[in-house]
Amino acid sequence: MSLSLELYRSRSRYLAAKAVGGRIPGALAGPIAPLRLVNRDEPRTPAAGWVRVRPRLAGICGSDLATLSGQSSFYFSPLVSMPFVPGHEVVGELLDDVAPAPDPGPDAPASRRDGLAAGTRVVLDPVLSCGARGVGPCRWCAEGQRSRCDRVTVGHVSPGLQTGYCADTGGGWGRRLVAHRDQLHAIPDTLPDKRAVLVEPLACAVHSVRRAGIEPGQSVVVVGAGTVGLFTLLALRSLTQAASVTVVAKHDRQRELAAAFGATDVVAPDRAVNALRRSSRAFLLHPERGTDFLLGGVDVAFEATGASSGLDLALRTVRAGGRVVLAGLPGARADLTPVWYRELELVGAYASGQSPERVSDFDTAIAMATEAPLDGVVSATYPLQRWREAIDHAFAAGRLGALKVTFAPQEE
Repeated sequence: MSLSLELYRSRSRYLAAKAVGGRIPGALAGPIAPLRLVNRDEPRTPAAGWVRVRPRLAGICGSDLATLSGQSSFYFSPLVSMPFVPGHEVVGELLDDVAPAPDPGPDAPASRRDGLAAGTRVVLDPVLSCGARGVGPCRWCAEGQRSRCDRVTVGHVSPGLQTGYCADTGGGWGRRLVAHRDQLHAIPDTLPDKRAVLVEPLACAVHSVRRAGIEPGQSVVVVGAGTVGLFTLLALRSLTQAASVTVVAKHDRQRELAAAFGATDVVAPDRAVNALRRSSRAFLLHPERGTDFLLGGVDVAFEATGASSGLDLALRTVRAGGRVVLAGLPGARADLTPVWYRELELVGAYASGQSPERVSDFDTAIAMATEAPLDGVVSATYPLQRWREAIDHAFAAGRLGALKVTFAPQEE
């Protein structure tokens, strides 16, 4: 048996979370949470190429919180299988040897080419794509863009777009999970667990920036300064020659980190439109209802809050013909009038992939996790037994000056 946090289907708790979670956030970690601490059967390896992993640290992601608070779209309902153990930001330790794959491709990770020994520390690419499911590669997996896989509902394991949303694999919020060799990336001994657990969200940020296609000299705004926004800033500074990067940050600690990570300017949400008007020399207009907007503006915006207000700000401050990247899980609806009138490009960026030169986003992220100023980004770590405190802490992270809250599943 394996001690795990299990997310289960509950219509009454979903409705309660959606109705009162925004007004009484403490309730989301209390009696209305569709989450329970249980002893589950350890997940079984479903086929050759799968191994057991012991999670050492697992992050609490904004998408996890959106699921717990009833804010995720029902679009995902056929792409998950319940009940499941959440947790897709994982650093762990192999409990089994990973055999080399019989047919490794030229871009295959080392785990597929050479195999890995039991005891190796790894980070997890959570996407459960064709290789993990034992089916022939779809168009996207053949091109190395596994996050676009068309086969996430078939094969060896139950539906689940990722580990952490699949009933059969376990997840990082438990003491055991199983993973396919395609998902595993060995990490260097010099990379501490508290940095390694950030590799998955860093890989997502790398993917977002690569999706944006930023040209040298362009201006950028990042709306939001939680983990997604700040890691997007790090990736922008590492991978592009953007002339300026303005970060919209709500809380003091977020503003400090944005400045430390290389933002050209850091502004509060209520001052963002005016600040971007000045920096881009745009015209400011005041509609009869709704928020102000610009004629002119920055070249590229990243929406990293998951809130409709964040997307609204991004759409209203990008120049005509500019690009808005959805870097995080989008939330409620927004006014899309600027997309039509200003002929904007709206770009999605889900999970990770590889560059046009076929460099893995995970390999880039591992290098960034080694070099970037990430000490202190993991703000708190909890054992599974204190899950209510951990979830409560994560929901209030910005206000409390925290950034990433994690579980240490093996601790008591």
